[in-house]
Amino acid sequence: MREERTGSGSDGGFVADDVDVAERALAEYDLPPNSSLRLLNLSENATYAVTDADTGAQSILRVHRKGYHLPHEIESELDWLDALQRDGDVTVPTVLPAHDGRRMVTVDQDGTARHVVHFEMIAGAEPDEETLTVADFHTLGQITAALHDHSTSWSRPAGFGRFSWDWSHSLGDQPRWGRWQDATGVGEPETTTLDRAVALLQRRLLEYGTGPEVFGLVHADLRLANLLIDGDAITVIDFDDCGFGWHIYDFGTAVSFFEDDPAVPEWQDAWATGYRTRRTLPATDEAMLPSFVLLRRMLLLAWMGSHSHSKESQAMSITYARGSCELAERYLSFDGRRLA
Repeated sequence: MREERTGSGSDGGFVADDVDVAERALAEYDLPPNSSLRLLNLSENATYAVTDADTGAQSILRVHRKGYHLPHEIESELDWLDALQRDGDVTVPTVLPAHDGRRMVTVDQDGTARHVVHFEMIAGAEPDEETLTVADFHTLGQITAALHDHSTSWSRPAGFGRFSWDWSHSLGDQPRWGRWQDATGVGEPETTTLDRAVALLQRRLLEYGTGPEVFGLVHADLRLANLLIDGDAITVIDFDDCGFGWHIYDFGTAVSFFEDDPAVPEWQDAWATGYRTRRTLPATDEAMLPSFVLLRRMLLLAWMGSHSHSKESQAMSITYARGSCELAERYLSFDGRRLA
């Protein structure tokens, strides 16, 4: 097996560990031994393009980060993908099983269990973030509503388990991605501003609640970068962060890394209009969209501090705290009801 060390986020330590796992896992699949691996992305997981040495066919191998998901949580993600393929109308990736039918292969690496999933390669490209339009967000709103329709009507199998994106596990006392206070560029002045905005955000979310009409199984990373477009076909990828959270948090994820763009209010309106073509969106829910934009921003600020190897952190961590403060000031000035 050849490994070509190209692609984004090529941190040497992570790559050395992960490629060893990837090479050993691929022995469990129907691939010639001299097939190649090429690193595509290093974020929560290491994602590789696999090229079959005999046919040239490509597929995707995801090597899960140590300790991020338990085996039953990964299997639960794959259960949702299977259910969406069976009875949903959203196109999602297909899992390629190992020789013995396993959807997830586990490799022992120096006493640590490492988990790997193999997917079909999907045709298409993600939308260009430099040329986004209201039509893109209208479409994304429709897709999001279709996912929510499925997740709220689906009878999940026994043992299904995914983590939660509630307050405690986002910005509360058990933050899954770390503390935003520890991020690059967050000093005393920034902390003062962000603390005030986070306190208002917490009050808004407490008032909103976590009833089944607003809180359930969501994709939780439904940004345009996780759509692959091939002509009229759109595939939603990367369900690795799916879990239990507020339904309309998915809009906050749609503007990940550019939450402070002046066009966000216009994109928000387009997303809500698209959403309503498939599913009810009460005015009380729509009024909370700015809060979920800020929630996502604060989560990503924390994430950058704990994921310095990611391409996003390397590209923007220095300025992200400053932009977060500007967004927080706008949120505060409109009492959490608007961003502009």
